[in-house]
Amino acid sequence: MTTASGKGKEDVLDDGTQRTELANPRTAGIDQWSVAKVLATMNDEDYRVPAAVGAVLPAIGQATQAFVDSLSIGGRVFYAGSGSSGRQAVLDAAELVPTFGEIGKRVIALISGGVATMLEANESAEDDQEAGQRDAHAQNMHPADTVIGIAASGRTPYVAGVLSAARARGAKTVAIVGAPGTLSRSVDIAICVDVGPEVVAGSTRLKNASAQKMILNMISTTAMIKLGRTYSHLMAGASSHNSKLNLRARRILETAAGVSAEQAELALGHCFGQ
Repeated sequence: MTTASGKGKEDVLDDGTQRTELANPRTAGIDQWSVAKVLATMNDEDYRVPAAVGAVLPAIGQATQAFVDSLSIGGRVFYAGSGSSGRQAVLDAAELVPTFGEIGKRVIALISGGVATMLEANESAEDDQEAGQRDAHAQNMHPADTVIGIAASGRTPYVAGVLSAARARGAKTVAIVGAPGTLSRSVDIAICVDVGPEVVAGSTRLKNASAQKMILNMISTTAMIKLGRTYSHLMAGASSHNSKLNLRARRILETAAGVSAEQAELALGHCFGQ
C-alpha cells in the first residue's frame, strides 16, 4: 500500500478525539463575531486547502494512473462515498460525460442511501457496511476496475463495505481521506489530506469537502487528458446538446482548425446531421 499524508498524524489523537472533529482554536468565539470577520476567517482557512492537497500530489498521481489504466483496458472507475463525500463523488462523475464524452459513462458514483441522499441527508445510511458491499457486488466489479473511496473521517462503514468487496473481486482500491485510519490502511493507494480543523468543529463539508473536490477534479481531468479526451487544452469529446454547448463546440473547432465561425458552423452542422 502507498500512503501520502500532509502531516502523518493518526486518525484518533491521544485524548480520543478524531482528527477531523478537532476544534479550531482560531475560531473560538466565532458566534460573537461580525459577518465580515466570519467571512474573512473562512476565506483565510480555505487558503490552507491547496497547500494540503499539494502535500499529497505523489499519491494523487498514483491514483490518477490507476484511473487511466482501468479505462485504457476497458475497465471502469467507481467512486464511493457518504454524505458530503458522496455528493462530491456524484458531482465529479456526473460532469464527465458532458465535458469529455461517452467515456465518462465508465466512471460511476456510489453514494450511501442512493441518489435520494443527494437532496436530503440520510446519515444512518453511512453506517451500513453491508449496503456498501451489496452496492459493490451489484456492479460486478472485477480486476480491471479501480474503486476510489472518499471519506473525511477515514473510516465510514459504507465506504469500507464498498472497498472490501472491491478488494475481494481483485479491483484496485484507493482512499481519499481526511485522516489516516481504517480505510487508508486497507487500500492500495491512500491519499490522506490534512486541511486542519474546520471553522465549525467537525463540519467536514467545509475544508475537507473542498479538498475532496479538488482531488477528484485533478484525478479525473488529468486522466481524461492522458486518455486523449482533449486536443491541447481544448475539450475533444464534449457533448453539444444546448445553445451554450453548441457555441462552445464552434469555438473549439475555430481554435483547433484555424477556421472562421461560419466554416466551423457549417462543419458542425454536417456532423450533427443538420
